[in-house]
Amino acid sequence: MLTKPRKVASPSARRTRQAIPDALIYEIMDGKPLYYKGYRDVLAGKKNLEEIMGSSTLQWVIASFFMELMILNLDRKRYRFASNEAGVHIDHRNNLAHDVAIYDRQVLTPDKINKKYADVPALVAVEIDVQADLSKATDWQYIARKTRKLLEFGTQKVIWVFSDSRQVMVAEHHADAWLTMEWNRDIELLDGQFFNIGNYLADEGIEISVD
Repeated sequence: MLTKPRKVASPSARRTRQAIPDALIYEIMDGKPLYYKGYRDVLAGKKNLEEIMGSSTLQWVIASFFMELMILNLDRKRYRFASNEAGVHIDHRNNLAHDVAIYDRQVLTPDKINKKYADVPALVAVEIDVQADLSKATDWQYIARKTRKLLEFGTQKVIWVFSDSRQVMVAEHHADAWLTMEWNRDIELLDGQFFNIGNYLADEGIEISVD
C-alpha cells in the first residue's frame, strides 16, 4: 500500500524557525508563540532586543498613571499590584502577560509568590495597546481571544487602552457586552475608584493626536 509522502520543511525553513530565540516570545496562546512586535527587525539585525521590548513614553506614562491610582486609592492590605508585563500562567498552552494588574491577596497568597508566573487570576487586568506581532491575525482577533481567556480564567475585569484611537474597552465577567468608549470619560477601575486618561494627560500637558 502506498503511503502519502511526509511533508518535510526545507533546511532554510528549519533554520528560520530555529533562529528565533525564546527571548523574543511575548506570550504563548493556544500553544503557539506570539513574538514581540518588531521581532523581524531583530532577526534582520536592524534593531536589538531592548528596542522592541520597551514601551513608548506614552505607554509607560499611562501604566504609571494606573499604578499611582492603585497605590494611592486602593486598599494595599487587600490587594497586590502588578506591572512590567506580569506573567500569568493559565495552563500548559497559555502563558500571557499583563501591563498592569490588581490581585486579591487572599487569592495571590504569599506561598504563590515565587520565580514563576502567577497561576491565579487577577481581579483586574489592564492592557495598554498590543505588544505582540500580529502579522498572521488582526488586532481585534488577538484582543478578543486574550480577553476571553482571561475572563474564563477568572479575571473579573479586563481593561484595554488604545492610544492610537484614544479609546478604552472594558470587558467584565458575565457582562452581556464589552463596552468601548472615549478615554476622556470617568471609568471605574475597582471599589468605586475611577480613572480618566484624557483628563490625566491634559493635566500633565500631554497632547495626543488620533492616528
